Amino acid sequence: MTEEELGPEAVLADRAEPLDSLLVQAALGPVRRLAPDGSVARLVQRLAGRPVGTGRRLVRLGAESLRIAVGASELAASPRDRRFEEPGWSDNPALKRTLQLYLATHRTAQELLADADLEWRDHARVSFLLENLAQALAPSNLPLLNPASAKAAIDTGGLSLLRGGSQLVKDLAAPPRVPQMVDESPFEVGRNIAVTPGSVVFRNDVLELIQYHPDGSEVYEVPLLIVPPTINKYYAIDLSPGRSLVEHSVGHGRQLFVISWRNPDARHADWGFETYIDAILEALAAVERITGITQTVLGGICSGGILAAITAGYLAGTGGLGRVAAMCLAVTVIDSSRAGTTGALVSRRAAEAAKATSRRQGYLDGRALAEVFAWLRPGDLIWNYWVNNYLLGKRPPAFDILFWNADTTRMTAQLHADFVDLSLDNLLTTPGAVSIHGVPIDLGAVDVDSYVLAGIADHLTPWQSCYSTTQLLGGQSRFVLSSSGHIAALVNPPSNPRASFQVNPDTSVSADEWLAGAETRQGSWWNDVSEWLDDRFPARRPAPSAPGAPGLPVLAAAGHLCLRPLRRARLTWATTCETCSATAVAKRCAASHSWAIGSGSRCVAGRAPVPRCWCATGSGQAWTSSTRSSRTSTPPSRSCGSTYPVWVAPVRHWCPTASPAWPGSSVG
Repeated sequence: MTEEELGPEAVLADRAEPLDSLLVQAALGPVRRLAPDGSVARLVQRLAGRPVGTGRRLVRLGAESLRIAVGASELAASPRDRRFEEPGWSDNPALKRTLQLYLATHRTAQELLADADLEWRDHARVSFLLENLAQALAPSNLPLLNPASAKAAIDTGGLSLLRGGSQLVKDLAAPPRVPQMVDESPFEVGRNIAVTPGSVVFRNDVLELIQYHPDGSEVYEVPLLIVPPTINKYYAIDLSPGRSLVEHSVGHGRQLFVISWRNPDARHADWGFETYIDAILEALAAVERITGITQTVLGGICSGGILAAITAGYLAGTGGLGRVAAMCLAVTVIDSSRAGTTGALVSRRAAEAAKATSRRQGYLDGRALAEVFAWLRPGDLIWNYWVNNYLLGKRPPAFDILFWNADTTRMTAQLHADFVDLSLDNLLTTPGAVSIHGVPIDLGAVDVDSYVLAGIADHLTPWQSCYSTTQLLGGQSRFVLSSSGHIAALVNPPSNPRASFQVNPDTSVSADEWLAGAETRQGSWWNDVSEWLDDRFPARRPAPSAPGAPGLPVLAAAGHLCLRPLRRARLTWATTCETCSATAVAKRCAASHSWAIGSGSRCVAGRAPVPRCWCATGSGQAWTSSTRSSRTSTPPSRSCGSTYPVWVAPVRHWCPTASPAWPGSSVG
C-alpha cells in the first residue's frame, strides 16, 4: 500500500516509535547522519568504473534540460505529489521549467544510484542521503517561488511570512529543531487523551502499574499485562475515546494492566536491561497478587516488546515460564539482521560514539529521537511542515497520535547502550548471547503461544523483521499484518472504514512466501486478537469490585487531571532552582485547602514543604534560596499528602484523588 493510499494521517503517524538502531543516530546529531561517508565514495568509484553508462545518463540529462529550456519537455510531477498541486506549477512557464529541471535531475540521480549496484548497506545509506537532498532542494520549499506562498503573502499583506519566520526562530531555539508537526492546544492528558478509567496500584523506582477498571459485571479470568515502549509515554494505546485500544480491550471484558515508565534523568544512568526486567517482574507479581491468577498474558510494544521477550526468556531460564500464559508482541523487531534504513546507517564506530555521548549526559533525550524520526521521512515530516508553518504561516494540524509523539521522554544511558549492543550484534537470535543476572536468554525456550503484529508500511520496524519473531519463539505463533505503519498500525479501531489486516496460519515459510499466501480481511485486528485470546482463555469470573488488593492500595487514578482551579492565595514561600532558575511560589489547593509549591514537593501539616524542581535539564536539583514572602500567611494544619508539578501549579494541580505528578513519571 502506497503512502497516498494510506492517507496523510497514517503517513504522519508512521514516525511514532524508535527502531533500536535509531538510538545510535539520535545520539550523534543530524550533521553526522546526513554527511557523506564511505558509501558515497564507493558510489563515485562504481560510477567512474562504468564511464559509458554514466556518460549516457548525463547526456540524457543534458538533452532533457535543453527540451525544458525550449518548452518541449513533457516531464510533469505525479498527480499524487501534493507539493506541486498548485496550478501555478503547470500554468506559469518559469515555474513549470523550474519544476521540470528539478524532476529531471532527481530522476537522473536515482538512475545513477541504481546503475552503481551497491551492496545493500551502501545503497541504503546513499539512498537516504539522496532522498534528503532531493526533498530539501525541491522548489516548493522556497518562499514566494512556491505559488501558494506567494498568494498567502499577498492575501495577508506579508503577515504569513512574518508568522512563519517567527515560528522558524522558535522551532530552531530548542530541540528537536524541526518544524512543529502538531497543534497541541486541543489535547490535554486526562481530559480528551488517556481518559479510560484506571488506577495506579503499584509503584517502584522504575515504573507505575495501571489497573483499568472493568466495564461490566464479568471479566476474563486471565489478565493481560502490556509493556509499553521506553521512549514516549504509555498512552499510545489510550488515545482519544473511540481510538483507544485500552478502551476497546476493557469493553470486551479484558483484565488489563499497563506499565507506565518513569521518565529517568542523569541519576538513573546505570539502569539497564536487568533493572527494567526486574521492574517488569515486580509488576507481574503485583498483577498475580491483585487478580489471584498465576498466569498472565504478557504483551509488549516496540522496545517494550523486546523487554517483554527478554523477560519471558528469563522466566524460561529460571523455570518460571508457567507464569506467562501467552505472548502478544506488536511492531517489535527482535531479529535486526536487516531492519531497514536505520540498520544500514549504523556502524560499530558510530555505535560506540553514541554510547559515549549518552553516557556523558546520563541519558538519551527523547527529543533527539524525534529529530531522527523526522529526517527519516523528510518529505512528510520536515518539508511538508516547512511549507505549511513557515511559507504559509499556518498552524499544523491537530492529531492525537502526533500529540503523543511530541510528548517525549528520556532513556537511561545504560539502557541505551544495551539496546544498541543488542541491535548491532543481533544478540537475541543467538541462544545465550544475552544474560540477565547470569541466566542465559533463549527465546526458543519460550514455548507459549504468541500473537505477533506488524504494520505493512512501517519504516521503523519493517514487517519482514517483525515476522522473524515467529521463527525465534518456541511456541505456536499467529502473525498478523496490519494496514498502515508503526503506531498507526496499533491505533486501528474497528470504526476505521479503511482498516484491514492480512493473516496466514503458516509461519514456517519465509516472509515473502507468507505474504503471497496471506488472506486480506476487512476490519481491525483489535477484534482478531480479542478472538485469539478468547479461544485460548475462555474462562470468565465476576469483575473485581475495586482496584488493587490488600497491601496494594490505589495510589492514584490513571491520567486524570483535576481541572478545578487553585484558589487565590497569599504567597507563602518563594524558591528558585539553581539549575534552571525557575521560581515557584506556594499556592493553596482548592481540593484540600493545603499548600502546593513545586514538582516533588510534599505538603506537610503546619509548615511549608521543601520543594524540588524537575526542570528541563532533568537533573532534579533541590530548590534553594528559600525566602519568606512579605505577604505571609500561616499554612493550614491539614496536610494534602500529594505532590504537584511546577508547570501546572499556577492554574491547576494533579488532584490527590486523581493522578499525582509522580516525579519523572510517564504521565507527569
